[in-house]
Formats: sequence, structure tokens, C-alpha cells
Amino acid sequence: MTFFIKPWQGLQNYVKSDLLPFLADLRLAISLFLLIALFSISGTVLEQGEPLSFYQENYPESPALFGFLTWKVIWLLGLNEVYRTGWFLGLLILFGTSLTACTFTRQLPALKAARSWTFYDRPRQFQKLAFSAELQGIDLTTVQQHLSSHGFKLFNQDNSLYGRKGLAGRIGPIVVHGSMLIILAGSIVGSLVGFKAQEMVPDGSTFQIHNIIDAGPWAKTDTDTIQKDWAVHVNRFWIDYSPTGRIDQFYSDLSIINDQGDELARKTIHVNEPLRYGGLTFYQADWSISEIRLRLNNSPIFQIPMASLSQQLGAQLWGTWVPIKPDMSDGISLITKDLQGTLMIYGSDGLPLGTTRVGMATAINDSLTLNILDLVGSTGLQIKSDPGIPLVYLGFGLLMLGVIMSYVSHSQVWVLAAGDRLYFGGRTNRAQVSFERELLAVLADLQAQPQPDASLSPETPSPETPSPETPAVSALDPSSK
Repeated sequence: MTFFIKPWQGLQNYVKSDLLPFLADLRLAISLFLLIALFSISGTVLEQGEPLSFYQENYPESPALFGFLTWKVIWLLGLNEVYRTGWFLGLLILFGTSLTACTFTRQLPALKAARSWTFYDRPRQFQKLAFSAELQGIDLTTVQQHLSSHGFKLFNQDNSLYGRKGLAGRIGPIVVHGSMLIILAGSIVGSLVGFKAQEMVPDGSTFQIHNIIDAGPWAKTDTDTIQKDWAVHVNRFWIDYSPTGRIDQFYSDLSIINDQGDELARKTIHVNEPLRYGGLTFYQADWSISEIRLRLNNSPIFQIPMASLSQQLGAQLWGTWVPIKPDMSDGISLITKDLQGTLMIYGSDGLPLGTTRVGMATAINDSLTLNILDLVGSTGLQIKSDPGIPLVYLGFGLLMLGVIMSYVSHSQVWVLAAGDRLYFGGRTNRAQVSFERELLAVLADLQAQPQPDASLSPETPSPETPSPETPAVSALDPSSK
């Protein structure tokens, strides 16, 4: 039995004397925080979740960016998905452990000490305080009344008095530590079970999420799990343009519908104004032109897809080819740069034939008239699932509250009545000057108390000798001036 007890006691001693002091060390916490901040910045600067070919093309070995940053370094260290790497999650866990150790070994004991009260029973104890004074002719009850009016919570014991206020200032650091732990927990949850998807959906279409581009190792990304019995319908997509022709804002009117087609929710989204439903957030992220609707002479309406030409021409353009002969041996090309309705027409020889607009009939040749009916846009949606976001929001809310609480000064005062003298002193953990001014105001109020008529005294004291009935400050610590 002793064989098992001694190793266990040795482990306990190691945890208490070595491990906990190491984890609670402020220098360790600051170092971990700076490392987390540094790698978080790298995750913002470096593109995340791209394929290997992307990094090989943009971060070649020669010349290496900054002399060392190549695709091999990025891929080896996992900087392509830094927030999900084991070492980054390990840093978060270690930082959280350090905060927890500091909370239990320092902050909670400090709060426990602040909540308890101690009484001074010897005058020399007041000499150690930042502010102290020696009074005459004032009783303990009068002091108690004045301190109570200044918000101090008071405790009595015989001829001693202890008061405190601002206990929230001691609770604040604990709230800050707890809020940071909640934020870390939310970040870890989001990185493990969250996912990101992108969908390009034509105006008027209904879709469910299929194009998952990034997901945590524990994320459930099958459609039946994500959306179950509902889908998203794009009621309308449109773009507002400025007078100069630049894009001002683009919008998507989205409806959440069930299997029977009933509308469960609806919202018009735009940049920085997403739709949230079923634990998913739908952001307006991009747009495109999906197809064109046109008629040749009196033909039926043709609905022809349009393709992006950005890679070929180096600009944001969309184009399509329209046959103008039944055997498709000849045709024209239509190219546009936006949804404002202007299109450029090119012949089969590549020469421009002019321009046209939506709703306008244009003669291509003597026997053919082109009538553009509509340009159909596609909304680019980014869909995110991050179950850790509520925890992160809660953590940041508590963090702001804890920071505000931490600015509250925790002030303490002691009073001791010894014979005809009364010893008065106090200390605070911050705002020392304001605290001393407050105590000086208390002393001034005490001195302003009405005194007995001197003529009733059997013996009139000399001016150099203060009367026991007359309050006076006989000693004031220089630091309080």
C-alpha cells in the first residue's frame, strides 16, 4: 500500500510546487498569447484552404518570400489551414490551462482574502498603510456613519472597525480569465466541427448545400444532416450601380422553404447583412451572370448559358455564342461586363458588329434580328457553420464586462479606538490619489462636527494643547498629502 501512496504523494507535490507555479507564471501566459497572435496573423495573411498547386504557384522555392517562406514550409507547418493544425490547437489548450492555473492559484485566493475582514488592534499597524491619521475627540460611531455615507461596507469588533468597497475590482480579473477561456473554447469548437461552403445560384433557383470547401475533422457535411427537410430559394438577385457605373451593392432576396414549398423564413441579404437559419449563416459574397434569354426573329425564346471570360481576357467579362443558322455553321458572340444590360456583338470572324441592350431589337444582317430579353444573374453565397460563435460572442461580452469591473478600485479602511485617540487609515489597489482625496474628505467632515461649548469646560486648555473634546489630526502620513 505504501508503494502506491508515495508515488501519488510525489505527483501531488510536483503539481503543487512545480507544475502549477510554472503554468500560472505571467511570463508563460504572455509568451503563449503572443505566439497565438503571431500565427493568427499568418492565417489572415496567407490564403487558407487552397490546394497544393496554388501554394506551389504563388510561393515558389526560388525566390522564397522573405528568404524562407516557400510552399514546402507552408505545407509542412500546416500554415495553409493554421487554425486546425494540432500544434495551434495545442497552443490554445496550453494558454487556457495557464489561465485556469492563474485563476485558481492567484485570482480566487485574492478574492477570498478580499471578502474576509481583518481588524487592526495595535496602533503601529497603521504605520504600514499608504494613508493614515491619528485623531482625537471623535468616537467610533461617528466615523462609522461617515464611512457608510461614502459607500463602505463596515464590520465592527469591540473598539475596531474595518470597511471595504469595490469588491467588483477583485472579481473583474476572474471574469476576464473566464471570458478568455470561453473564447478559446468557442474557437476550438468552431475549428473542429465547423465548415464553410460556397454556392453560385442562378436567380429564381432553389438549392441545398453541396459545395463544401473547408470543414473541420468532426464536421457533419452531408446534405441530409445540414439541411434535413428545407432548402433555400433565390427569389431575386440584383445589383445597384452608382452613377459612374461602378457596383454600389448587390442583393439577394432569399427564402427558406420546406419540402411542401412553404416559406419558413425570408430575408434580403447584402454584404455584411447575412441570413441566419438552422445554425447556418448565408453571406452575400460574389455574383456572376449565369445565362441570357433572347429571341432570333420570331423564334421561341432561347435560354443560353454564359461563361466567365476573366481568365482568358484578364477582366471580369461574360460571354456566349449564339448560332444564327439552323446547321450551327455560323454564329455570333455576345459579351458583357455587368448586369446593366449592354452587350457587345462579335461576328464569327471576330470583328465587332456593334452593341445591343436588353429589350432592344438589333439587326444582325438583312434577314436576322436579335432581341435580348433578359440577363439572368447568379448570386454567390458563402455559407458558414460555426457552433462556437455563440461561445465567442458570450466570451467577448463577458470580457468587456470584466475589463470594466477591473477598473473599479478595491479600497479598504481600518479604524482603531485606543483611549482618547482614534487611529484611521486605508489603502487601495488603484487610483491612489482619488482614494486619498476621499479619505481627506471624510476627515474634513469629521472635523466639521459640532463641538461642546468651551465655556462649559471646567478647565480651558491652552491654545498650544488641543482639547480632548476637539478633533484634530495629530499625525498624517506624508504620502497622503
